[in-house]
Parts: sequence; structure tokens; C-alpha cells
Amino acid sequence: MKKVLITGGLGFVGYNLVKRLLENDNEYDITVIDNLSSQSSNIENKHDGVKHIIDDINHLDNIKYRDLDFDLIFHLAALARIQPSFEDPISYFKSNIMGTIHVCELARRCNAKIIYAGSSSAYGGPKLNPYAFAKYTGEETLNMYSEIYGISTVIARFFNVYGDKQPTEGTYATLIGIFEKQYANSYPLTVTGSGEQRRDFTHVYDICDGLMCLSADKFSGKIFNLGTGKNFSVNEIVSMFKSEKKYIPSRPGEAKNTLADIKEAKKYGYNPKQSVVKYINEYIIKNPKNKT
Repeated sequence: MKKVLITGGLGFVGYNLVKRLLENDNEYDITVIDNLSSQSSNIENKHDGVKHIIDDINHLDNIKYRDLDFDLIFHLAALARIQPSFEDPISYFKSNIMGTIHVCELARRCNAKIIYAGSSSAYGGPKLNPYAFAKYTGEETLNMYSEIYGISTVIARFFNVYGDKQPTEGTYATLIGIFEKQYANSYPLTVTGSGEQRRDFTHVYDICDGLMCLSADKFSGKIFNLGTGKNFSVNEIVSMFKSEKKYIPSRPGEAKNTLADIKEAKKYGYNPKQSVVKYINEYIIKNPKNKT
């Protein structure tokens, strides 16, 4: 059995990745570490048959973790979202940079491969906001550890993830999650700026399949995009919900467009199957506004 650590494994993507790994009976011995600080993390996201450590990844150098041994680390733990990072950059640097260093040190001790959850925000410019800078610096940290210590590292840049267990409220909510919440409460869907900014919306199931594909080989800081290769404007997404919309001022630090080039990921078996159009249509069918 491969010994696997998933950091942030009680969060949105982590929950779904553990679920995906468990589909491969007796192939993985899974350990999750999560400090439950994210709004998407929940103690109820625990899976049976998985070891759970409720702690911060910055504590991985503690003597009590010295005997941890893994073949593979999916490093998902991070503070997410752009706007909160403007208010508290130190927390973002501590979690997303220093936390990544501690994970790399663990990988160095046990010679584990690391698959790192990067962010498409890097394409808007790593200095556009503290979140993008912290995630990009995490990528550079992995590159350094590969070059100096020879550990296998791969960077998977996520593009606007949505789906099962996504946060629907609070500062860490996804755009699709926010719209679902507003739709369910019969509120107008809030659109920042003109609404013409375009995003590559990627279902969490496709993200998890992509992470699995990238875990099969060894890399030295190679970057892969996990998206769909198709984007939609925010206005187009709102129209799919068939709801009223309300325009609010644009927010600083956000890229105008994101679109994943997935050619490299496809070489390693990545093949996104989910459609945001189908997802929203199915959500509306399951959650009609006017129930009788």
C-alpha cells in the first residue's frame, strides 16, 4: 500500500480527493492533516478508514511527528481566496509559504513525492495580490527542494474549482457556491464589475482525477494546469441560473480572464469530463425556486 498524506484533507478539495483515493480498495494507506481553520474544513468531512491529525502543517517539525513516513504527499492545505489576503497578508505567508516549507521538509525526511495545489492566479501576476504571491512562492519552494534535495515535486494549478462540499458563504466561498446560496434564498446574484471577466470553471471531480494522474510519475517542479480549456463570463454563468443580478464595484487584485492550457496534463492522462453548464442545470432542477 502507498502511504499517502493529504494536507488540508478535511476541506473542499481534500474531502473529495480522499473519497477518490478510497475508491481504489487497499491501494492507499491515507493520513489527513487539517487544522480546521478554513471555512471549507469540517470535522464531519472525516472518512472511515483514514488516519486524522488535527493540527497545523507548521507544526510538522514537532518531535511527535518525526516518525511519520509517506510515499506521496498531496499538499492542499492553504489559506484561499484573493480578497481576504489584502487584509491579513502575514497569515497567508505563514500558511502558504512557511507551511509549504514544513511539508517539503517532511518530504525530504521520508523521500516522498509532493503534488502541490497551485493556483491559476499566478497567470494574473504573482504580485497582483498577497494570495497569488504566497501560492507562487510555494511553487518556487518546491522547485528549490527538487533542485537541491532531489525530491519529486509537481505543481497543479487549479482553475476556479466548484462542486460537492464547496463553501457557499463567508470569505472563502467559491463563485458558484455564492451563486447557489443567493439563488436558494431568492436573492439577486451579485456580479462584480462588468461581469465580462471570464473564468475556467473546473469541477472538483476533475481536479481529483488530475491529481491522481500527476501522482503516477516523478517530476522536478513541473507545472500543469488543471482546468477544462474553456471559460465563461460571469454574466454567462448568471444567465444559466435564470436569476436577477445585481452589479457591485469591481475588486482589486483579480485577473480579467483565466483559461487553462491543459495540453501537458493530457499527456499524463488528464481528461476533464464535467461541465459547469450541466452542473448548474442539474442544480436548478434539484432546487426549484417555486416549490409547491
